[in-house]
Amino acid sequence: MTAISAVIITQNEERNIGRCLTSLHKVADEIIVVDSGSTDNTESICKKYGVRFVHHPWEGYSGQKNYANSLATQPWILSIDADEELSPEMCDTLIRLKQEGLQENAVYSMNRQTNFCGSWINHCGWYPDYKIRLWPSGSATWVGDIHEEVQFKGEPQIIHLKGALLHYSYYEIDDLARRQPRYYQLGAKTAFDAGKRTGFAAVVFKPLWTFVRDYLLRGGFRDGKAGYILCRMNAHYTFMKYVTLLEMKKNV
Repeated sequence: MTAISAVIITQNEERNIGRCLTSLHKVADEIIVVDSGSTDNTESICKKYGVRFVHHPWEGYSGQKNYANSLATQPWILSIDADEELSPEMCDTLIRLKQEGLQENAVYSMNRQTNFCGSWINHCGWYPDYKIRLWPSGSATWVGDIHEEVQFKGEPQIIHLKGALLHYSYYEIDDLARRQPRYYQLGAKTAFDAGKRTGFAAVVFKPLWTFVRDYLLRGGFRDGKAGYILCRMNAHYTFMKYVTLLEMKKNV
């Protein structure tokens, strides 16, 4: 049977980590939690599950995840965030894969579904949120910050798995609102560094297009009140990103 190391990074995740670890119980042969200075009950909760709990100074999202991956002792790595859990169907899929054997020249992707303020989002451009989360140990490196991505050696085959990665990141509207400034500032900086410039027209029309695209074309209206709020906030993110990009252009 193929063995898997589940790898998680944490900081003050007492609200989420127990749910995450419970979902890994029948899947992972080893669970590694790398913590960057939690001051809540994250550590005590993790130790109840018998995980390998490691303290490590914060290196940024990619650096922290790469360090955590380096601690894995099993041939396969399952990367999961503390505010995520494997759905029952995904657990069954992974157990079956372990019994049959994973393909060494492949990596495995999952659909991530987000719970926004108590509602599951099925549209708005947020689902399916395609993520590669299972790969041979030593074959991948995380790059970038906040919206970090995983890069692989060579061009492995990507196999999509049945089931979902359930994401509980936004319990209240303020949870997303507090994060948006960091997101749109980084988005604007990334675009500016890549040579992108903008004008006043984009500040006006890009947010409008974002709302129309997400709410109407991508079916956000089907997610009810939560979908409407989320699409409004997506449009606000776009507005602030282009305002910030315009300010960068003026300051050159």
